[in-house]
Amino acid sequence: MKKNIFIYSIFFVLFATNSLWSQALKLNNSIVIAQFDKSEDRYALEVTLTELLSQYKIKAIPSLNLLKQGADASILVNDSLQKNLKSAGYDTYLVVNVRGYDRKFKPATQKITLSEILEMTSIYHLYRDEATSVSFEFTFFRNNEVVRRDILKCGNISDRNSVLKRFRKKLPKIIEKSWK
Repeated sequence: MKKNIFIYSIFFVLFATNSLWSQALKLNNSIVIAQFDKSEDRYALEVTLTELLSQYKIKAIPSLNLLKQGADASILVNDSLQKNLKSAGYDTYLVVNVRGYDRKFKPATQKITLSEILEMTSIYHLYRDEATSVSFEFTFFRNNEVVRRDILKCGNISDRNSVLKRFRKKLPKIIEKSWK
C-alpha cells in the first residue's frame, strides 16, 4: 500500500511540474534583447522578433531602441529605466541567443537573474560556416526572475539569410502554442 502511494505521489509531482512548464506564457508585452557580438546580428534578430510579436498583438520593443549605439545591455537593469518601462506597460524581458549549432539542445534549467544573463557574452554568431542547424534559446524574465525558457531549432541552413528565413518561418508556431 505504501509503495502504491509513493508511486502515485511521484507521478503527481512529475505531472504537476510538466503542466506548469507546458502552460502558455500569456505574453502581452516584451522588451526584446538579442545577445550577439555583431551589431548587425543583434539588429536583425531584434527587429525580426519584434515584428513577429507585433503580428500577434503582443506589444514589443527592441532593446536597441532603448540603448545608445554601442551601449552595454546591462543598463536595462537600471532601476529608473525599469520603472519607466513598467509605467509604459512593459514588464517582460525576452532574451534570445544562440544555444549552439546542434539539434540536441534542451532549454537550460539553471536559475539566473536578468542582470546575470545581461552580463554574459555570447560566444556564438547568428550563422557559422559549415553549420547545418542552429538552436536559439529564448529566456523570459518578469520581476527579475526566469518565468519560461524555450528552444527553437532551425535546420537546413546554408547562410545568414537562410537562418533568418527559417527563424521567421518556425517562430510563429511557438508564439501561438506557448507564448500567447
